[in-house]
Amino acid sequence: MNDSASHSITSLKPEPHSAAPTVSAQPLVSVVLIFFNADKFLAEAVESVFAQSYQHWELLLVDDGSTDASSQIARRYAEHHRERVHYFEHAGHLNRGMSTSRNLGIRHARGQYIALLDADDIWLPKKLEHQVSILKTYPDAGMVLGPIQWWYSWTDKPEDRGRDFVDPFPAEVRSDSLVQPPKLLIALLKKATVSATSSLLRRNLVERVGGYEENFRGLFEDQAFAAKVYISAPVFVSGSCYYKWRKHPDSCCAVAVKSAQYERGRLEFLGWLDCYLSEQKINHGELADVLDNELREARQRELCTDSRNVRESAHPIKSQVKRLARRLLPVAVRNRLRH
Repeated sequence: MNDSASHSITSLKPEPHSAAPTVSAQPLVSVVLIFFNADKFLAEAVESVFAQSYQHWELLLVDDGSTDASSQIARRYAEHHRERVHYFEHAGHLNRGMSTSRNLGIRHARGQYIALLDADDIWLPKKLEHQVSILKTYPDAGMVLGPIQWWYSWTDKPEDRGRDFVDPFPAEVRSDSLVQPPKLLIALLKKATVSATSSLLRRNLVERVGGYEENFRGLFEDQAFAAKVYISAPVFVSGSCYYKWRKHPDSCCAVAVKSAQYERGRLEFLGWLDCYLSEQKINHGELADVLDNELREARQRELCTDSRNVRESAHPIKSQVKRLARRLLPVAVRNRLRH
């Protein structure tokens, strides 16, 4: 399906053609899976949804302008499973970024709950069953969050087989408990892995916070969304891990870390968050102190990076000047310059 209109992030109500499902003992889960040139991993991610013990779900595959075989893979799943798998793309098959793509999926979702899955990751089979049960048990929880397994062994290389580990929550965030705002946001700012990627959310909470921030195309988009959730509703933190985060060098995060993009992106995220909290009139002492500290450190790192880049870029210029001088200046002048 082609989405030809540009929507605001606050326009996340279901599309008119999507009839809202009736609430039952088995609430419908809308799984939003976005992808861009993920043909190596996409089928495995989709199959991990089909393998769920909880089967009352729909899968929304959102193509962010792929140019490899992943578009065909997604379309085949949608054609063979029309009743529960749906394919969407942006008008003109454009690449619009991760936030806009997730919002497109959310707009077409019919479920009472929304789950997120990246195209290069997988779920373990009990993921939805476990998290749906928690949201039914804890009506005050807007989201259930679980730890993430860093998954290196997918390569099946001997050197990667022992590298997998589950990233624990920080000590101040107690597992298997309901955490009140803004405790998880404070932990997130301290660089703890408390991303919303492994979560299950109530649809009305996603709509209330306005979905994903579309200015964040592919870096820190998950943290911007998580920040809005973590200050808006209690979150149940589960100690059970059902999400495997595939670690590979071509991932968005891995590419950013290798360059200056990651630190620059973090500074942009922190600046956005500072403005957002001000707009929402949220004034929490510890949160403000932590954010101020992280902003100060991020700006210092950015200044150091800029200074290093200037020094490095100056070296080729100096070399070119020396070569030019050797060709043009008189021998006596060149000799004096050496000293």
